[in-house]
Amino acid sequence: MADYKVHETAIVDDGATIGTGSRIWHWVHICGGARIGENCSFGQNCFVGNRVVIGNNVKVQNNVSVYDDVILEDNVFCGPSMVFTNVYNPRSAIPRKDEYRPTHVKQGVSIGANATIVCGVTLGEYCFIGAGAVITKDVKPYALMAGVPAKHLGWMSRYGEQIPLPLNGEGEHRCLYMGDCYRLEGGEMRLVEAGSLPAK
Repeated sequence: MADYKVHETAIVDDGATIGTGSRIWHWVHICGGARIGENCSFGQNCFVGNRVVIGNNVKVQNNVSVYDDVILEDNVFCGPSMVFTNVYNPRSAIPRKDEYRPTHVKQGVSIGANATIVCGVTLGEYCFIGAGAVITKDVKPYALMAGVPAKHLGWMSRYGEQIPLPLNGEGEHRCLYMGDCYRLEGGEMRLVEAGSLPAK
């Protein structure tokens, strides 16, 4: 007996690997090659392709398709109706399945509703993609991105609050909620001392 929940309208193809405690809701389709971790959630009308790897505690909201060659690490949040792609220059009459560009979403990333992630990019740890943003190139860890095309507007903590430091230069900030200490050096944000995530 499966140790995860699947709604009666969902389709999980034979061969899919799904971790303990995951929840698959209405009209979801999980393809047979997908590998999904523990305690994940897939909202209504989601699709997960064959060559997809998803970590633990990933939340995929309604109307999101995770296509082949997308990797989602632990604790990623995909907001409602956000979009992944896997072909950079699609044409209906020209097959390009051998030209898929991989997309790598690292640990703790949040992607806002209706954002678009153009294939071939890496989203750094705990970056925050604003609603409706269009990402066309790699994103730095902890970066706050918004706009079309998206621009780097600031920095975000693991807790999900904006870090009051400039885009460039040097500085340190301690999160009031978790105790994390962040250091900005040369336009790169680093977590130099980790606190504790709030208890659920």
